[in-house]
Amino acid sequence: LCLHGFPELAYSWRYQLPMLAAAGYTAWAPNLRGYGASSRPLCVQNYHIDRLMDDVAALIDASGKQSVVLLAHDWGAIIAWQFAIEKRRPLHKLVICNVPYPALLERAARSGFAQLRKSWYVLFFQIPRLPEFLLGLRGARAIGEILRKSSSNVAMFPPEVTEVYQRNARQPGALTAMLNYYRALLRYRKAVAARGTPVIEVPTLMIWGEDDVALTKESTYGTEQFVRDFRIRYLPRVSHWVQQEAPVEVNAMISAFLQERPIPHVEWTMQLVESPQ
Repeated sequence: LCLHGFPELAYSWRYQLPMLAAAGYTAWAPNLRGYGASSRPLCVQNYHIDRLMDDVAALIDASGKQSVVLLAHDWGAIIAWQFAIEKRRPLHKLVICNVPYPALLERAARSGFAQLRKSWYVLFFQIPRLPEFLLGLRGARAIGEILRKSSSNVAMFPPEVTEVYQRNARQPGALTAMLNYYRALLRYRKAVAARGTPVIEVPTLMIWGEDDVALTKESTYGTEQFVRDFRIRYLPRVSHWVQQEAPVEVNAMISAFLQERPIPHVEWTMQLVESPQ
């Protein structure tokens, strides 16, 4: 079950779904609530992490599968971490892309200016209506710019790719729904954090693009304290959009992890992969 982030869609897993299917998995990549043709409830509380985890649990139940792997990036990874912490449903394995364990992200935000400087946009998104207005200008051009300007390999985000995300953001109410994730995150974060941070028993692989403009590499340090069976692979010169920007390397890591083979480290040669349509 592949969970995308902001400002993406199920489309962001276009390179991974064929690999997963070839490996014998039934691979689902839903558009999270508020995205694509999924429903867009209006109120901020509808984007509380509990509601988002309910969606994931319902998808797992609907699949009828007894063995489940969560593969998650950005906001999808925030949901996946909490889902594993609270053991909403049994998981076989967990793959996290470029989002730290919740307690470590909180620690990074409290302990230094570096993470706060990178996370300025989270505070900006709390302002009513203004972020929607600015992000929606010129056909939601800013959504495409978020991807291009924060990427380490802009060739992976040509106009035909960014237009997919911009078109999604132009739908009525879509930007408000997308930003409500961040509004609910700050509004309810203390109550969620008070639930504790038990050790995750699910075998977990973290894949981290080191050129992330939103999250520091240091926020990954110490994850092994919270995940009993933990492995991490860093990708130099790769941005936050790791599974879209370095699909060959990411797919090799995921495939090895799922098949219990040694997980490769990057022997870096930038490979340009034609975006599937």
